[in-house]
Amino acid sequence: MAEFLSEWTRLGRPRLLATWAVLTAVFAALINTVMFSTVARHRSTPTNGPGVAFPTYSRLQAAGGLTAGLSAAASMFGVLTLAIWATATASDYSTGLVRILVAAQPLRSRLLAGKVAALAILTAAACAVAVMVDTAVAPAAAHAAGISTAAWKSGAAGTIAAGWLNLYLATVVWGLIGLVLAVVTLSSSAAISIGVGWVLLVEGVVKTAVKSVGRWLPGTTLSSLAGSGSAGQPYHRALLLGALYAAVCWVVSWQVFRRREITE
Repeated sequence: MAEFLSEWTRLGRPRLLATWAVLTAVFAALINTVMFSTVARHRSTPTNGPGVAFPTYSRLQAAGGLTAGLSAAASMFGVLTLAIWATATASDYSTGLVRILVAAQPLRSRLLAGKVAALAILTAAACAVAVMVDTAVAPAAAHAAGISTAAWKSGAAGTIAAGWLNLYLATVVWGLIGLVLAVVTLSSSAAISIGVGWVLLVEGVVKTAVKSVGRWLPGTTLSSLAGSGSAGQPYHRALLLGALYAAVCWVVSWQVFRRREITE
């Protein structure tokens, strides 16, 4: 509990929280504005962008269209979460704070667990911001694009709750990826560069070169998880793969952190 409160106090800086909330809100508003207009123009084959996967026209008209923007920009939200988690982790080393923390609590697994718990709660709040902005902007964007929203009224509360939960699960895995990259590299800039490079370039190249492995890659998997599954990745498989990615990131982070020599 003490480890969690320590992390919670340090992470509760107004500037950090404001930056996270504002960027999340901007991404949520931007993706809905672009998504509805783009899909309306290209009904048969939506045009995807780097790190963005647009749904079909029929899916936007269905009940899930209300939260479609959350899954469409899941990688964008994910990279932002990765950056926050990586920065929070690497800063312990750059400031030398990790020496004090280890001296006060020799059980490093508890330190790492406290950090993950605090970041996970803040991630839940960030996802709530994304959902609120999404549900506020989506109806207006759909109306402007001439897309019917009649089906959205059916089970809207359940759709919103499921949208938040799936986005949260996906972004937590992205956060754990940022955690392990920061623990291994000891650099937030390196971790963020790897994450952005993977989403914008590497995964797309790999999927183009070897299509059969695309559905197993983290970006595709977590986007499918955020979207309650996709044509090439059913929800249960995305959930299991996401859990596997999370477990691997946790084990690697814990082993590296536990074994690393931290000098005075």
